[in-house]
Amino acid sequence: MKFDTPAGTNPIDQLQVVGKPLNRIDGPLKTTGHATYAYEWHDAVPNAAYGYVVTAGIAKGRISSMELDAARRSPGVLAIVTADNAGPLQKSQRNAAPLLGGPEITHYHQALALVVAETFEQARAAAGLVRLRYATQQGAYDLAAAKKAGTNFQKTDPDARVGDFEKAFGNAPVTLDAMYHTPDQSHAMMEPHATLAAWEGDKLTVWTSNQMIDWGRTDLAKTLGLPKDNVRLISPYIGGGFGGKLFVRSDVVLAALGARAAKRPVKVTLSRPMVANNTTHRPATLQRIRLGATAEGTLTAIGHESWSGNLPGGSPEEAVQQTKLLYAGANRLAGLRLAHLDLPEGNAMRAPGETPGLMALEIAMDEMAEKLGLDPIEFRIRNDTQVDPANPERPFSKRQLVQCLRDGAERFGWDQRNAHPGTRRDGRWLVGMGVAAGFRNNLVMKSGARVRLDGSGQVTVETDMTDIGTGSYTILGQTAAEMLGVPLEQVTVKLGDSSFPASAGSGGQWGANSSTAGVFAACTKLREAVAGKLGLDPAKATFAKGKVSDGGRSFALGKAAADGELVVEDTIEFAELEEKFQQSTFAAHFVEVGVDVATGESRIRRMLAVCAAGRILNPKTARSQVIGAMTMGVGAALSEELAVDTRLGFFVNHDLAGYEVPVHADIPHQEVVFLDETDPVSSPMKAKGVGELGLCGVSAAVANAIYNATGTRVREYPITLDKLLAGLPALG
Repeated sequence: MKFDTPAGTNPIDQLQVVGKPLNRIDGPLKTTGHATYAYEWHDAVPNAAYGYVVTAGIAKGRISSMELDAARRSPGVLAIVTADNAGPLQKSQRNAAPLLGGPEITHYHQALALVVAETFEQARAAAGLVRLRYATQQGAYDLAAAKKAGTNFQKTDPDARVGDFEKAFGNAPVTLDAMYHTPDQSHAMMEPHATLAAWEGDKLTVWTSNQMIDWGRTDLAKTLGLPKDNVRLISPYIGGGFGGKLFVRSDVVLAALGARAAKRPVKVTLSRPMVANNTTHRPATLQRIRLGATAEGTLTAIGHESWSGNLPGGSPEEAVQQTKLLYAGANRLAGLRLAHLDLPEGNAMRAPGETPGLMALEIAMDEMAEKLGLDPIEFRIRNDTQVDPANPERPFSKRQLVQCLRDGAERFGWDQRNAHPGTRRDGRWLVGMGVAAGFRNNLVMKSGARVRLDGSGQVTVETDMTDIGTGSYTILGQTAAEMLGVPLEQVTVKLGDSSFPASAGSGGQWGANSSTAGVFAACTKLREAVAGKLGLDPAKATFAKGKVSDGGRSFALGKAAADGELVVEDTIEFAELEEKFQQSTFAAHFVEVGVDVATGESRIRRMLAVCAAGRILNPKTARSQVIGAMTMGVGAALSEELAVDTRLGFFVNHDLAGYEVPVHADIPHQEVVFLDETDPVSSPMKAKGVGELGLCGVSAAVANAIYNATGTRVREYPITLDKLLAGLPALG
């Protein structure tokens, strides 16, 4: 099905099942332990062995020698895989560094060998006997030092320019020119990367934890030099990913190589330190923001430049992308600068680009509002735009940022905020309020599905779409139930298997909207097949309460499959509308904080998110996504930072004892409001993504609230108490 014109009225608009706050259909499986995660496929294949990864103890250099004899003689060892005996391996397009290193070492904790043994403990013990010697080379590990030293930063793309930014900024009556810093961050998902691999002849099956099944299958086949049809990837349940499982990582490749070498199935999991250093992370940024405005508060110049680092072949953190679209302004500059750093690979992490970009931009907007003597909400509203600022002929398909801000201000009691920082007290606490706009582009991806109907009227949906804790099972089931007029209990959803039609996968906030649109397309085709079987007019047939009707004729849905199961397959393909309309999602985030007047400890007191993200397919699962994202934003604001050892080139706090994420006690009740909105330009579902929007802007709202509470402006995240102490009022 081609989606090239805005959606008209369709069966989804009935909202009998779609749009309802239904419980997740996979919830009972997960809460009772019956959902099988990657390391738990104990019965899938018999006699699985265990692999333990040996990783590099340096960040840059070469292996001088690798002594394996003691490890080979260790009890239970079946095989040891290294670059010397693994056979030819190709680098896939989605990895900046080889997933099995040697003799060259590209980054700390790069996988250098896999020890396979009968038990995990035997594999781990034998891996400890591998002796590596290195020829260490000098590496670059410090982004701030690289910028200070004038390191040649690469421009991966030309700067995006509109008008004459430099002239407009120079002539502006009111200006801001400030630097902001966001640190390296870890995905820190609950389930680590893990894989079980098994060969049957030259055909490989991997049970793994991966967000993008078709990407993973393609990359694994390329890495191993196999035909794609010889690889099957299975990932029905994923314990979180946040972008860290968008791509095949070393556990998948090494499990496959280990199984081939040991001639039996092999399981591999990455330890928590390997998740931080061996996989990917959100790269640190240094961001310069320059704003120029009239005395009345109209932005005339918007400049945003971001510096980040990565391995050769890696990409920059695209922290300027929201600045191209969020506010009006006739003269604009947006540019990315990339340095070669020898740290582990930087790559996508929940809302890549917008998350760190808004951490800076939305502080700058508050700083500029203060210079102008304007309320921060009023300043944002004055600079709203309904068109792409770089191309005024291209309107937003739907943009309700102003409504988000106004509704949020009323609900949160913004009129009670004291505009003078450091003046509101509650006992020992300095209290402040902060706001920030949220923005995330609405991306859509080609997505397919297969739908089956049996004689009892049972519907089965099959697609390689994944559920990373987002509720994919439920909203896909709701879509099929709505389209075919049956209760959700009559729909079975099967996900995460490359033998199913390729879907959009879970990433980029495109998963829910695109994959439900793929099920919509397949169900549309099935409706036509059912009507044809029953001798009804497909254009007039209605599907409701388990029946198919046309005028005075009515049949049970299952009758169409009385002679055998009906099976159809289709794919939604998006075209042209993306070029005609700018599609984005919007939010307003409000936070109240308390800062201890003596210690500088910050506590979140209240949070509110008001979101405009098209039709909300399931308010309960959508709210769950947003409150999780808000929690992640608190972590980014107050505690999360991968600390870099700039001498040796690795992340020091590479576990959940040292990498501090929020816990329940850190988070108060969170309120989430979804504006009543549909966007016919987005998809036949008239929906958009919301799971990443819920994070975008949250950290800046926290930072702005802390400033309002204390009068201390911190431009370097995380906002730890040591950055506040000097500005706190004197005691006694």
